[in-house]
Amino acid sequence: MRRVCWTILPAVLSFGLLSSESVSAQDQPPAPNAPSKPRSQKDHKQQARKLAKESAPYTTWLTEEVPYIITKEESDAFLRLATNEERQQYVEEFWRRRNPDPDSPENGYREEHYRRIAYANERFSSGIPGWKTDRGRIYILWGPPDEIESHPSGGTYDRPPEQGGGSTTTYPWELWRYRHLEDIGDNIELEFVDPSSSGEYHLTMDPGEKDALAKVPGAGLSTGEMLGLYTKAQRFTNTNGTTLPVPIGGLSAGMDEFDNVERYFKVQRPPEHFKDLAEMVSVRILRNQIHMDYRFDFLRVTHDSVLVPITLQVANRDLSFRGKAGVQSAVLNLYGRITTLSGRVVQTFEDVVSCDFPDSLFQSSVNLSSIYQKSVPLRSGLYRLDVVIKDAQSGNVGVLDAALRVPLYEEESLDASSLILADQIHAVPTSQIGQGSFVLDSHKVRPRINPEFSNVDKMGVFLQLYNLKLDGESHKTNVSVAYRLLKDHQQVWKQDESSEHLQQAREQITIERNLPLASLTPGRYSLEVYVIDLLTNQTVTRTADFTVKALSIPKPIT
Repeated sequence: MRRVCWTILPAVLSFGLLSSESVSAQDQPPAPNAPSKPRSQKDHKQQARKLAKESAPYTTWLTEEVPYIITKEESDAFLRLATNEERQQYVEEFWRRRNPDPDSPENGYREEHYRRIAYANERFSSGIPGWKTDRGRIYILWGPPDEIESHPSGGTYDRPPEQGGGSTTTYPWELWRYRHLEDIGDNIELEFVDPSSSGEYHLTMDPGEKDALAKVPGAGLSTGEMLGLYTKAQRFTNTNGTTLPVPIGGLSAGMDEFDNVERYFKVQRPPEHFKDLAEMVSVRILRNQIHMDYRFDFLRVTHDSVLVPITLQVANRDLSFRGKAGVQSAVLNLYGRITTLSGRVVQTFEDVVSCDFPDSLFQSSVNLSSIYQKSVPLRSGLYRLDVVIKDAQSGNVGVLDAALRVPLYEEESLDASSLILADQIHAVPTSQIGQGSFVLDSHKVRPRINPEFSNVDKMGVFLQLYNLKLDGESHKTNVSVAYRLLKDHQQVWKQDESSEHLQQAREQITIERNLPLASLTPGRYSLEVYVIDLLTNQTVTRTADFTVKALSIPKPIT
């Protein structure tokens, strides 16, 4: 763990903060706490049809291979994925999360799951695939029972006393016994019956359903019915969900109405393999006194890795300062974690960060904000970021959870990094290249999370271009870059630039420049950077929104 200082943003931020929605949608995920409408059944079906059309193998995986073991939340998340690459990564993480030995390349859970599917298809097929039958479902979910009592032809059945006694004739049926089922109980009995003698047994809550003589007058009578104490009609007025005769000696514990229904539905749901995640979801941090603004940026490192600078910002007024030796200090403990969709942790980071002001500057700094950045390398894919900060002096807590979608940079296509609008951008000494907060390659680039500038500022612009074509003779790129400023969708400024004036590194170009804003009237603007590779005619565009505010000049005191 190390101790670092938050960087204090310039005084212009005292004008106030824009919402995180002002950050470019090109570079930002959806706001983490934005309310979303519940997915209707119609929406779910539309998503399923869309998935089926785009990618049949993944549709098969979702609907035929894992429908019994995937949770609704996991299924909904899978249906929201946009590309086959994301789907493949999700499938891999789905199985990895269930691997009993995560360090082993073999996945015993997955192998056993597919073995069960194969067994179900071999043993329980009856005009439909075995995995679709009730016996197939239970076998896939819970594995082979400890005992099976099988009556494939039905025949004579002597009822036990708790089922009313007496003899009858039954349809084909099976009784499966499990000594223990996790989260359900011990000595669990599941009964399957085939009233149509078609070979398709279905799970039943009613042991009386197998009675082939239940509606035949005077046949298959129970002990009480033979003694004239009860009638057959009473079987169909039971309140426990069965059509059994009145028992001899009272109802058994296993026939309790509510326990019977609960057990029936529980055995058809996926076992709870992820109690650790359930506990994490249940234990929520209710306090969130420190608000964090944030942004993510993305810069290609190699063909399969991306550098992701994670920038956080807090208002100084939310922190607790203490004075000592002429300095006011606030200290925060910070912990961050990045996980895959299935919950596997891929990155963690922690810091002790401090904000320090001389007493003489403290009052003017209270209304400003402090900014922190951590850069992490990640592969392309969809992740979740969780950050918790705690004020070491007040105990106040700030919590952030956000979707983190890392883009894929193809090797052959012209592409670009995030477009970063910065309040500070300059080259760094060779010894500091790639080191420290806000350092991207050979430049220090401090992003303005809420892109608000005064009209006396210079706005920094940083962008990297990838996979440019090299001229066969000069071994240089040939690129045209157009910068446009738009206000109310109308162009108010434009400038062109060629690759001769840009920093080149073979097939990559870095754009870093400062745009003066003095000529702009207050209001909301969009910056558009349009790039064309003149050797391939490939193009790429990046945009970012920002706001210009007039600098407020205090009136002199008279």
